[in-house]
Order: sequence, then C-alpha cells, then structure tokens
Amino acid sequence: MRTNLATPIFVLESLLGCDQELLNGIIMKSKSAKISLERLRLIAEQQFDIRIASDGRWYHNGGEIWRIELVKLFASILLRDDGGVYWLATPVEKGRIIVDDAPFIIREMMVEVGAGAVPQKISFQTNLDDIVPLDQAHPLQLRKPATADDLRPYIEVRDGLLAKLSRPVYYQLAEYAEAGPDSRLGVWSHEQFFPLEA
Repeated sequence: MRTNLATPIFVLESLLGCDQELLNGIIMKSKSAKISLERLRLIAEQQFDIRIASDGRWYHNGGEIWRIELVKLFASILLRDDGGVYWLATPVEKGRIIVDDAPFIIREMMVEVGAGAVPQKISFQTNLDDIVPLDQAHPLQLRKPATADDLRPYIEVRDGLLAKLSRPVYYQLAEYAEAGPDSRLGVWSHEQFFPLEA
C-alpha cells in the first residue's frame, strides 16, 4: 500500500489563481466523472493533507481553503467507502482525507406548505449550495457524532455522504413537529414521516 502526503488531484496553487470560468468548467466536468467504489479499490492510495472540520470548513496543510469554488470542486469528487473512509477521487487518482464529523452542514430550510391533498415538502440547502429534499431517498437520521454522546440530526446528501443540520435549522424544523403514527414527534415531508426523537 503506497501512502504519501500529496497535493490532491489538481495543483492547489494554480487553482487558487485560476479564472472563474475555467474553475466552473472543471467543477462541471468533475461532476460527470464519478467513480465507482469498485474502481476506487484499484487505484493507488495516497494521503492528502485535507481536513473537513465539524463546522464544514475545509483545510489544506493546516490553512483554511477560502475559495468556495475550490471547496465545491473538491466536494464534487468526494466519496465515502464502505469502511467509512473519505476519499477525493478521480478515475486515475485517489487520496484519503480527514472528516471530523459530516462533510456538509445544512444552513437553510425551505418549506412548501401542503394544503388539502397536496403534501408538505421540506428541502434543505447545504453550506456548498446543494439542495436536498427531505424524502425517502434523503431521510433524516439521528446519530451520535464521534465527539458527543447525544443524538444529532443528519441527512444524506448523496452516496452515503451526510450533512449535519445546524442548530438554527434544527430548531426551525422542530417548529413543524407533530405526533406521528407511532406517537413520536417528527415532521412530514413528501408523504413520509421523519421522527425527531429516537
């Protein structure tokens, strides 16, 4: 197993100064170049000095990556394998990164209030501007983070990658809580009930 500390995928220094239109093009191409977990196992392993803090901020070599477009680029090639290890991966290169809690944070909630036969629909926006509906494919999950004993709310963004609900968003969500079919408090969204308690 080859493990070395490397600068991930693209040379950070050149990306930090690149043209916005070029960076947007790279982001769009990276979204279409998804790699399967099976293919991931065949690529030589590296260790990238990148960490996603529990508040959703990204760091490289100990310094925060301030350019949001660059963070979005890396997030677009982020994978989590079956063992819970996080990788930045392209079809030819992969490197482990550290994720303190969840790679994304939910910073905003949108509600389409239902009326009559039209069901209520709740959606969330991440710190990287992804819109995630609260539905059967993206359920609310109550989990214990590694650094705490209490349950925290998370939602799956894509492919096993979770977003943690920020405290203000969780309080906003709780305003829509009602007793569900099993008497637990929770919310309805897209005709599904999601408990807010274990």
